[in-house]
Amino acid sequence: MKTRITELLGIKYPFFLSGMSWISVPQMVAAVSNAGGLGILATGPLSSAQTRDAIREIRKLTDKPFGANASLIFPGAAENAKVLLEEKVPVINFALGKGDWIVKEAHKYGGKVIATVVNLRHAQRAQDYGSDAVIATGHEAAAHGEHVTSLVLVPHLAENLKVPVIAAGGFADGRGVAAALALGAEGVAMGTRLMVTKESPLHTNFKNLTLEKEVYDTIFTERFDGILCRIQKTEVSEKIVKRGLNWPAAFSNSKEIAKMVNAPYMKMFIGVLLSGWANAKQMAYMANAFPRLRATETGDTKKGVIPVGQAQGLIHDVPTVAELFERIVAETKQAQAKVTAALS
Repeated sequence: MKTRITELLGIKYPFFLSGMSWISVPQMVAAVSNAGGLGILATGPLSSAQTRDAIREIRKLTDKPFGANASLIFPGAAENAKVLLEEKVPVINFALGKGDWIVKEAHKYGGKVIATVVNLRHAQRAQDYGSDAVIATGHEAAAHGEHVTSLVLVPHLAENLKVPVIAAGGFADGRGVAAALALGAEGVAMGTRLMVTKESPLHTNFKNLTLEKEVYDTIFTERFDGILCRIQKTEVSEKIVKRGLNWPAAFSNSKEIAKMVNAPYMKMFIGVLLSGWANAKQMAYMANAFPRLRATETGDTKKGVIPVGQAQGLIHDVPTVAELFERIVAETKQAQAKVTAALS
C-alpha cells in the first residue's frame, strides 16, 4: 500500500499502533513496525529514565521506523518528550498540549512529528507550526475523542489541511481502511484492534472480555479521568461513573503517580494546585483512574477499567500483528473491488 504517509515515514503499510499506556510497550511497538506499520511507544506511565530504556530496547528489537508519544497534559510528559528528542526518535506523536517546541527540535535531526487532534482548530494550529501529519480522533475511538464521528471528522480535516490525515476511531478491518482512504485519510491508527493480538501484553482476561463485548458496550464520559473518555462498559466502570470524583482516593493515588514518574510529590502537588481549579479537578480524576487502568495488567476485571473503542464489536479473534495486517490488506482490496464493481 502506498500513500503520502507511507512515503513520508518509510513504512510498508499505513497502519499505526495507538500509544496505549501499559499496552504499547517496546515488544508491541517492534511487532507493529516489523509487520510493516508504525509502532508508537506509550510514555505516559514512564519516568524519563524508563522512557530512554524503552527507546533503546525498541532499537534492539527492530530496525524499522517507530514512534513514541507524549500526552503533554500528564505529569512528566515534557521531560519524556525531551528524552525522545535526545534519543532522536524517528516519529514523535504528541497530544493534549502545544507541541511547537517538539516540532522545532525534531526537525533539526530529520524527525517527523504527528499531532493527535479532535477538531479543525487544533489541527490547523499543529499544521501552522510545522507538524508533519495529524491523527484525527473520531467519536468512536477509545479514550480521548470528542463528539464528531470519524465519518465526518476525517473528510472535514482532509479538505482543510495540506498535511496528511491519519484516521483513528472505529477502524478494525479492511472495510474501515478502505472507507478511511475514500474519506481522504492517508492511513489509520488502531488501538482496540491491536490490543487484541498475540503480541499485545494486555492480559488474557481483558482480551477475552473484549471479544465478548459488542459495539454498544462502551461508556463515553468525563467522569472517569476528567476528560471525555470512552471506556469499556462493565459493572465496575458503571459504578465509577455513577459515583464521580473520589477526592480522598485521588490524594492517595497522586503519591503513587509521582513515584511512578519519578517526580517530587510536593512540587507536583503544588504545581497542580497553582494551575487552577479546573485543572486540579481534572488531575484528581486522572489520579482516580490510574489504579483502575493499571489493574488491567493483572487481569483484574473486577477492579480494572480499560479504554476501548466501539470497534471492539468488530473483533472476533486474536491473530498475530503480521497476520492481522496481511488480512486487512486483503480485505481492503476486496472492499475496493466491491466499490469498483458497483460504480462500473
